[in-house]
Amino acid sequence: MFSFKKKKLGSMKLAICGLMVMVLFLSACGNNNAGNSANSGAEVSAAPTAEATTAPAETKAPAVEKTVTDSMGHKVIIPANPQRVLGSYLEDYLVTLGVTPVAQWSVPNGIQDYLAADLKDVPKISYDLPLEAVTSFTPDLILIQSESEVQNGLYDQLNKIAPTYVVGDALSKDWRKALLTIGEILNKTPEAEQAIKDYDQKAADAKEKLSGAIGKESAAILWLVQKNFYIVDETRSSGAVLYTDLGVTLPNLVTEIPEGTRATWNPISLEKLAELTADHIFLVNSDKTEGAAILDSAIWKGIPAVKAGNVHELSSTSSWLYSGATAGSQTIDDVLASLVK
Repeated sequence: MFSFKKKKLGSMKLAICGLMVMVLFLSACGNNNAGNSANSGAEVSAAPTAEATTAPAETKAPAVEKTVTDSMGHKVIIPANPQRVLGSYLEDYLVTLGVTPVAQWSVPNGIQDYLAADLKDVPKISYDLPLEAVTSFTPDLILIQSESEVQNGLYDQLNKIAPTYVVGDALSKDWRKALLTIGEILNKTPEAEQAIKDYDQKAADAKEKLSGAIGKESAAILWLVQKNFYIVDETRSSGAVLYTDLGVTLPNLVTEIPEGTRATWNPISLEKLAELTADHIFLVNSDKTEGAAILDSAIWKGIPAVKAGNVHELSSTSSWLYSGATAGSQTIDDVLASLVK
């Protein structure tokens, strides 16, 4: 999920931030012999054979408790069927898998609003997981996104409340791998695989539409918050959707940032933005007060995409600051609505 949470949360307290166990198939049993006889033209007896009437249907094996190793090397005993899952800032994955968490991530000034319809009756819990609050929700499994969230003994304290599994930063960089890992843990590997398949097909269809609509035109994703601009990299959140999944051309200012120094969202001055040659700008506007003056400045108005009227403004409550199948799907919808006429 969006890594800005980990790097910037201390100053803003704002959200900017599954692998497979086994696939269980149900197969029908019974009348293969009768079917083969019919296909060959042989006479089929009206009375079914003993084999056909007594062969039991194959049933799904019951889930069992399992021990897995998380990103920090902890041996975690996962309950057979977790019923009360707490996955703060991992709600996109849970929603995608059809799991309702016992509480949802929040900061003082917001939640992940793009998931509001799925989490409308789910109470909030602070992003820093106060132990008293965690205990009050009586989870039977706790999922943690990043190693940095459970430092200074917090992991051991959480693990006393419920088995605690840390997905880890390396895995979280790829939401597909993270979804598969969480799907394995929750006995929902088929659901995770299907969600990825559905998303990839949606992205492929959208990519074809975009190619016909804008060709090789480039687009930049900017985030305005607290009078500061940030430009998104192509590896995470909406950047991965726009540039990797949909194939939209990267803008010049992103390609000029040395790869080793790129963050998910890179701070950029208004003066530097004047050099932006992107054909389109997607602007996530989280600053409707002081930031309004910046959007009225001569420098901003002089940017080619702004002059051409190709600025597509998005609410700070949109999915563009987040990663996951649900966030990505909503971002695709926004891109098509903006660029395909």
